[in-house]
Amino acid sequence: MSESKLRDLSTDFAVKAIKLTETIHGHRSIVNQLERSATSIGANIREANYAHGKADFIAKLHIALKEAAETEYWLILLTRTEYLTTIQSESLMSDCLEIKKILIATLNKTKKAET
Repeated sequence: MSESKLRDLSTDFAVKAIKLTETIHGHRSIVNQLERSATSIGANIREANYAHGKADFIAKLHIALKEAAETEYWLILLTRTEYLTTIQSESLMSDCLEIKKILIATLNKTKKAET
């Protein structure tokens, strides 16, 4: 998958997350955490494009992957506490999993090329 596709997916994901967080009333700190982690994914992917070598590239993508995992947690928490319906979180969760798969594949490919 091209890097621009991953950048586009992460941007679209961040936009969806921002729009969703605007609809949630209550537990502002958790909503803020969701917004911060969801938008951080794309920011780190973009930083990786200007990395100072492979090690920095890998480090930035690992951070993006960690932020995706954190985003999943906040979505699960907001769904289980019924601040989000399952339907509301499904689309974001699906997009988040797709981004994670691409990040993992990219990291594996990059690490394999190192050896």
